[in-house]
Amino acid sequence: MTDSSPQPTVPSTGLPAFGFETTFADEVPGLTVPWQGTHAPDPRVLILDDDLARSLALDPTSLRTAEAAGVLSGSIPPAESATVAMAYAGHQFGNFVPLLGDGRALLLGELRDDRGHRVDLHLKGSGATPFSRGGDGRAVVGAMLREYLISAAMHALHIPTTRSLAVVTTGEQVVREGGPQPGAVLARVASSHLRVGTFEFAARREGLTQPLADYAIARHYPALLELPVEERCLAFFEAVVEAQASLVAQWMSVGFVHGVMNTDNTTISGETIDYGPCAFLDSYDPATVFSSIDHGGRYAYGNQPAVLGWNLARFGETLLPLVDSTPDTAITALTAVLDTFGERYRRHYSAAMALKLGLANDGADAALVDELHRLLTDHRADWTLTFRALAENLRGDSSPFDSLVPPDASAEWLERWRTAVSARGQDYSSIADGMDRVNPAYIPRNHLVDAALRSATEGDLEPFERLLDVVTTPFDRRDERSEYALPAPANFSAGFRTFCGT
Repeated sequence: MTDSSPQPTVPSTGLPAFGFETTFADEVPGLTVPWQGTHAPDPRVLILDDDLARSLALDPTSLRTAEAAGVLSGSIPPAESATVAMAYAGHQFGNFVPLLGDGRALLLGELRDDRGHRVDLHLKGSGATPFSRGGDGRAVVGAMLREYLISAAMHALHIPTTRSLAVVTTGEQVVREGGPQPGAVLARVASSHLRVGTFEFAARREGLTQPLADYAIARHYPALLELPVEERCLAFFEAVVEAQASLVAQWMSVGFVHGVMNTDNTTISGETIDYGPCAFLDSYDPATVFSSIDHGGRYAYGNQPAVLGWNLARFGETLLPLVDSTPDTAITALTAVLDTFGERYRRHYSAAMALKLGLANDGADAALVDELHRLLTDHRADWTLTFRALAENLRGDSSPFDSLVPPDASAEWLERWRTAVSARGQDYSSIADGMDRVNPAYIPRNHLVDAALRSATEGDLEPFERLLDVVTTPFDRRDERSEYALPAPANFSAGFRTFCGT
């Protein structure tokens, strides 16, 4: 880890008290560096999640002040604690990088939410740190609003995720490929920012892995503290495997493509983190890639479960000496747990698809789901519209699904599906209503996100705010929102790519 002194701090007299704690930096020394964000000439809160703020016992009005904006930009240190940059390593596109860390981020501190859970308040885009590797550490309005929007949408879809508290503009221009753009900082909230990459970093340094594992277990899986010490780390690994199997199944069920599933973007908590080159499917195709840097398709939509399993194998490697002092014994035990990942994923995905298709809650028939995937792939059908259309089919209107998959291709599958639905012994209307409660009418469609971010970059936030309102109430279909449910025009989707913002 780079040995560098923190930048001079700005006096913090008169700042709002956030009530931060610093247990991670205090209890696991060696994984953070005290650091101060880069000066922002004119920080202003552009957008704030008032409900999230209140859930953290923070006053939204106070957070909109110039002083609070300074803290949320990283420009001014909090009154009660020191900010730190976190160290971690990671496998990026399969290649190990021994030192990554918060290259443009700072951990402001830890808060308690309204359920009593400890969470991090973390900045993104707050300037260069010892881990920046030559980068400027800055971020731009468009990229930070993307994370704000997509994380809000994922939360509304009931998918575990980091959340965005605020986007703060910095009052400066940041140079990127497309030219100068308004600078911004994202303030995001997470159960923690512990990653597989955090363990990869610790495992290569003497004496760090055990205290890190003890801290992660106590913070995320405290029930494991009741186990004998010698059993905890294997149970910890199993808990993370289960959490991540559930998470990726939920991604797949809504057509979410993360885009950069490196081990440093795989959390120990099982939350989605880092909404850089992410996007949602329009036309169904397992080979879909949106990220501009994923040239080989490693992180394509259909590859995500397998990649997650690979990342978890890297996590297991870091725990070997903690599971058993005999390497072969540890390898056998961890491999036995890892080998359950595929079945765990299939179980979670089958349960999600059963709900989406209106089937009994003991899981969807794999052959029925596989055939639906083939139909949607062959006809480039829209993933999100498909399930709302099937609900309309149960209500007696076949035209929405017929417009996605021609009747001559879908008739046999529809007959099998309706037979399976009938086995529930409920009327079709109530089953259709249940499907609508789990199948979103609205997702952050790429063309709408792109247009909203372009407008916001030019100073008009209204399209972004309208889209945010739609995707945070994704199941409530309303006629005045009809354009938000439409797929992208054909000339938009061809070659569409997303970027990480660095």
